[in-house]
Amino acid sequence: MPGLLRGMARTAVVAGTATAVSNRVSRRQANRWTEQGSMPAPYYDQEPEPGYAPPPPAPAAPAVDPIEQLKQLGALREQGVLTDEEFAVQKAKILNAV
Repeated sequence: MPGLLRGMARTAVVAGTATAVSNRVSRRQANRWTEQGSMPAPYYDQEPEPGYAPPPPAPAAPAVDPIEQLKQLGALREQGVLTDEEFAVQKAKILNAV
């Protein structure tokens, strides 16, 4: 157990140090850009390049059939994977989502 705590403490120190260094670098860069008066424009303010086409939207997820889900749950209960109580809880979730 002490080894686990020591490892967790070491991880926390490393993560904290990395965060502090990253923040310091970001602040230094922001100050430098402010002094130079050439703060880069945010990406969303820039005009797209000529000929640029945005990627097509991702296809919608297929609709979930509650009857099929109930059949699968029933099969899991019959196989002994789910208890009657677990089956009832999952069944209620499916039926309340409809």
